Amino acid sequence: MTSVTATGAVWTFDAIGTAWAIETAEPLPEATRAAVADVVDGFDREWSRFRGDSLVSSLAEGRVASVDAPRDTDAMLALYDELDVATRGAVNPLVGDALARLGYDARLTLAPWGSPEPAPDWRAVVTWGSGLLSLSRPATLDVGALGKGRLVDRVLEVVRTDVDGDVIVDGSGDLAVSGAPVRIGLEHPYDPTRAIGIVEVRDAALCASAITRRAWGDGLHHVLDARTGAPVQAYAATWAVADTAMRADALATALFFDGGPELAAAWNAPWVRMRTDGRVEWSPGFEGEIF
Repeated sequence: MTSVTATGAVWTFDAIGTAWAIETAEPLPEATRAAVADVVDGFDREWSRFRGDSLVSSLAEGRVASVDAPRDTDAMLALYDELDVATRGAVNPLVGDALARLGYDARLTLAPWGSPEPAPDWRAVVTWGSGLLSLSRPATLDVGALGKGRLVDRVLEVVRTDVDGDVIVDGSGDLAVSGAPVRIGLEHPYDPTRAIGIVEVRDAALCASAITRRAWGDGLHHVLDARTGAPVQAYAATWAVADTAMRADALATALFFDGGPELAAAWNAPWVRMRTDGRVEWSPGFEGEIF
């Protein structure tokens, strides 16, 4: 649906299991909305481990060992390589089976059926190049550490092709801003009616992650340490600002682990994170306000 606000028009829709909003000065043309829908559906059909007809599911179930590499393959897996190195193996695109063991499986049973187990060495399993994405054995790819950010970037690219002026693409916590600056509140992970701070974003992206989102039991949530297969416990929420939503999303994941701040510094990307005991940390380059 599209609604008109004081600042323009907002088109809201559901995609990849969450709510989206695109804000522009004027309502998006029908052709642009159709192009956005095509990009979102294509990404979902390629990378969703929750769809039985996706390329990821075909590889996970061993129906095929190789598929034609989707256009996002190199960008996402090359960035996973950086995340893996920076976090010393804590972030790994083969964490899907570990998530499934804890109940966050393709059927969303939300009922653990096994103890945490480390994810396999993804570099020994996953290869890509020459137009192919291949697995040496069946395994579940999960690009959740940066995939939604990548899709936000793709959607923004489509909208900017057809629309002049300011654009905001909000993928429910992963947000890209093109044009005029936007002041964004940092939602308290334990109280969504409060913010712990505010930051201004212009021609950049802000992504957030929290253990209270996609949580389904005592200590069970979607942010796992791939080295153990267990949910992280030290940090409750993270926020990162970067030049692209994919990088900001990747950092929001990396900041749950040692090495995340160093990677952010290398990218000149400001960040904030909250520990589970309520203490808040932020980077020297963070120019927002912390309350």
